[in-house]
Amino acid sequence: MTIKWGIISTANIAQKAVIPGIKESETGEVYAIASRNLDNAKETAEELEIPVAYGSYEELLADPDIDAVYIPLPNHLHKEWSIKTMEAGKHVLCEKPIALNAKEALEMEAASKKAGVVLAEAFMYRYHPRYQKIQEIIQSGEIGEIRGIHGAFTFNNAAANENVRFRKGWGGGSLYDVGVYPISAARMILNEEPQAATVHAFFSEQHDQVDMMASGILEFDHGVALTFDCGMWADFRNRLEILGTEGRIEIPSAFVTNQNKQDHFYLHTSKGTKEVEVPYVNQYALQADVIGHSIQQNKTLPFPVADAILNMKVLDACLTSAEERKRIEITKG
Repeated sequence: MTIKWGIISTANIAQKAVIPGIKESETGEVYAIASRNLDNAKETAEELEIPVAYGSYEELLADPDIDAVYIPLPNHLHKEWSIKTMEAGKHVLCEKPIALNAKEALEMEAASKKAGVVLAEAFMYRYHPRYQKIQEIIQSGEIGEIRGIHGAFTFNNAAANENVRFRKGWGGGSLYDVGVYPISAARMILNEEPQAATVHAFFSEQHDQVDMMASGILEFDHGVALTFDCGMWADFRNRLEILGTEGRIEIPSAFVTNQNKQDHFYLHTSKGTKEVEVPYVNQYALQADVIGHSIQQNKTLPFPVADAILNMKVLDACLTSAEERKRIEITKG
């Protein structure tokens, strides 16, 4: 069974990354796209060779031929339209962050269980095979015990004043947009949850007081920490470094892939530096296939919605810390 995907919104991330990824996947096809403006939907459908265009999200959800829906709407609409989609009996891939807070994410999880459908958060980088290789290196003991992780994801679009990322009430800000990447990566690599967060941020009056830059520390067990920075008004970087007692792993392009040698990572030990080559693959296609196989074979996702809830708990703590200028403990459960 081929998974027929519907796309809610003509957002750039859908057009430039997720739609091409689904088209390249083994399990899925892009069947329909919806916009609140029918002309926009038709134009995008024609440009991207999508068979069906709808002038409302409701029409797309009513289409019985659609199996799954990708939702790249602004963050404050993730819960509403994910739940509506699941109530229509369709599986959901929701753009990160899955919601505005952990409470919303819990409501979404309940809706997915009630409807008996898959709900996944769109963190495409986790499906790239290089992270499996990195985990194997760590588990082999080659870099010794992990002492710390540092991540950075920054870019500069501060001049785009109408961008939805710059609306406070819509879930704007760099922590929501790119800070979630190093946070989720540290949780994945360490396979544990942080105990506390301390974050300092630059809130911009020019951008509706969203955090345009943030720097933080997450406290994990055994004195290990993630230090990270994220920003939307800074030079572009998307890096990750895993520091061990006997070596370190450096990933120069940790979250964005280019399908060329820029995607390789480096292992530094007493033996020298080794460039580790990785397959040149489309991580959006891999993401679509993991979700497609989960739907087709009724398999549990490697990163179920429970993981998204835990990530939102950490993000909640980071946002509170930045706003209140204090360390925030993260409760379990």
